[in-house]
Amino acid sequence: MKKVMVIASHPDDEILGCGATMARLISEGAQIKVLIAAEGLTSRQTKRDAAELEKELKELRNVSFEANKKLGVTDVEFLGLPDNRMDSMDLLDVIKVIEEKVSQFMPDTIFTHFPNDLNVDHRILSEAVLTSTRPMPGTKVKEIYFFEVTSSTEWNFTGSAAKSFAPSVFFDVSNFIEKKVQALEVYKGEMREYPHARSIQNIRNQAGFRGGSVGFHAAEAFMLARKLV
Repeated sequence: MKKVMVIASHPDDEILGCGATMARLISEGAQIKVLIAAEGLTSRQTKRDAAELEKELKELRNVSFEANKKLGVTDVEFLGLPDNRMDSMDLLDVIKVIEEKVSQFMPDTIFTHFPNDLNVDHRILSEAVLTSTRPMPGTKVKEIYFFEVTSSTEWNFTGSAAKSFAPSVFFDVSNFIEKKVQALEVYKGEMREYPHARSIQNIRNQAGFRGGSVGFHAAEAFMLARKLV
């Protein structure tokens, strides 16, 4: 059985990035674990105080569980790192947490953030994932893919093509895009009205665009970071 780990910074990133692909892989018999690194709310505070938002954080975790269930994913773990403040931590501390979780689950495939996203947590987590899965002898992780997260990946206007998201792997999710939509509808507090980039209509537009570029009705696009064969 294929073991897949999705490592995302915030609640909803996992579904924005590869929700339909997760649904497809589940249908094909894969075992999937979702890791959500940051708690997802305290960036709205002037000073981080997770205890003050304990009730809201618990509600958000419950929402995350329900959203992932729409895809068939039941293994979701929250690491509780500071929301949009991962740059306040030593990178090594983030790496150690990811290393531990990867060694426990032993995935053969990982999906995570593109390293040049606008969001600082996305960038730090991507670097932590790559570092914690260094291809040393005996490594279990054979494939790593970067996903795109609307309202972050496309908003980093670097002016450099070398730093832009340039997908080379496309998963046909024509039969699963509605599962992604249903999951995102559970995350109603995180979604916005069109024409915001993080809106249901734009998610459908993006899937149609990515699919149409390779002959599918709908697709999710990824950059291949590494594949060991």
